Amino acid sequence: SAARDARYEALTASAEQQNSKVVLLGHTQDDQAETVLLRLARGSGARSLAAMASVNGLWHRPLLEIPRAVVHESANELLAQLGEQPWRDPHNADRQFARVRVRQLLESLGDDLGPGVVVGLARSASMLRDDADGLDELADALFEDAVTIADGSVSVEINELEGIPRAIRTRLIRAMCIEIGGVPGDLSRDHVLAVDRLVTQWAGQGPAFLPGGVQALRAYDRLTVIRSTQQRE
Repeated sequence: SAARDARYEALTASAEQQNSKVVLLGHTQDDQAETVLLRLARGSGARSLAAMASVNGLWHRPLLEIPRAVVHESANELLAQLGEQPWRDPHNADRQFARVRVRQLLESLGDDLGPGVVVGLARSASMLRDDADGLDELADALFEDAVTIADGSVSVEINELEGIPRAIRTRLIRAMCIEIGGVPGDLSRDHVLAVDRLVTQWAGQGPAFLPGGVQALRAYDRLTVIRSTQQRE
């Protein structure tokens, strides 16, 4: 969301001013479970369902495996010792926000299915992260071995893509599009699958047109990705 992006921008600017190498974030196990459920409802893939990493560059989340209730209890005890009262953000109870509705849904699921729902969702995120990391490594290795970058294009022999799992092939295609200048956030799964069909459902069709002027075409048993200066209407 715009508010989240603004918070991260402010934290990044503050870290740069202070020459800080690490920013600690307060996301808990419950936050992780909420993120998984939100992304699952949107039809996300393994990488997105892996949710938040405990360490991601500047960002560290030391509380990611600790339940929110435990964090709140510890914080309240500390504040009581200091003679302070906790401040609770009213937005965290505002149902106009999807995350608040998901939070309340998880609470009701915990009542119906038991307290292990949050733990299970967080565990699934961890396992999916391991799987996504492994698939990314395989795709990266194939990119290094098989992809040619030259003359404003990125290309690969079709026979390098045939017979490999789609999860690896689509990662490679996405990496090729980004290498030529495609914006990661603009490349949807439908865009990547349109390029994938040039490999798996080849019938002499024309190029696949992607955001940012990126085009993918098949010719002479090669898949080539280029970036045109002319945007397609």
